[in-house]
Amino acid sequence: MPLSTLVFYRLFSNAGSIEFRSTKFRSIEFQLIRRKRIRSFFFHGKRPVLSVRPKVAELAFHVFSRSLHPELYTIHQSRLVERTEYQARIDITNCGHVVTWNVPSSNSDNEDKLAATICEVATSAHQPLPKRRLLMSKPLKGSRTERANCRKGVGYRTHFQLESVGPDLFWMVGQQLSKGATEGLLHQFDASGRMALGALSYINIETRQKSMLIQAIHTFPDDYAIVKVESLFSIGDDASDDDCIV
Repeated sequence: MPLSTLVFYRLFSNAGSIEFRSTKFRSIEFQLIRRKRIRSFFFHGKRPVLSVRPKVAELAFHVFSRSLHPELYTIHQSRLVERTEYQARIDITNCGHVVTWNVPSSNSDNEDKLAATICEVATSAHQPLPKRRLLMSKPLKGSRTERANCRKGVGYRTHFQLESVGPDLFWMVGQQLSKGATEGLLHQFDASGRMALGALSYINIETRQKSMLIQAIHTFPDDYAIVKVESLFSIGDDASDDDCIV
């Protein structure tokens, strides 16, 4: 197993409460570090889009029951997942990530109609986003486990947290993840003038026939902070009645 993969699983070994088959994670406590940093914006068409990594005190976590227009955010890496029961798109953005998970209708007369859509967005609180069909909107701070409203038979659970670490551990995580070969999505951002190591985003994707697990890491060098998100999207037998609120 590559060293970068070992570092990744070490980070998640105590980080969450989502269970995916035999994988379990537990919550840890941490403290938020805040430092001042200038934000800048650019305009894509008529929609304002954040152009740089936000500071950790301004992070937000949203879940929609619809897809979002790609012009709302800047995409650096992307992957499509197609299974018999669902399709998904996973994007690394300048602020975090966007996961769009679609369950097609089982009605053969209307195959293009989606039975359910769940869109998870980790971004800045200043990122302009629509309000329609917004299921969840939380500040991305502390350690939280959440579930979103969804259609019967479709489950969504997530655990996200923001952790401050020492400079040595932060440097080691960034170095190992950026150098080693990974099976997931990885993007290394340019370093700022003050920090030698740029921000990094890595997303691990595990799929099953009726479920998908996303584990994301986003680093923030100016604050020595790491965001960890673990989300489980599931259908049918993999979605318990407690996961859905009809």
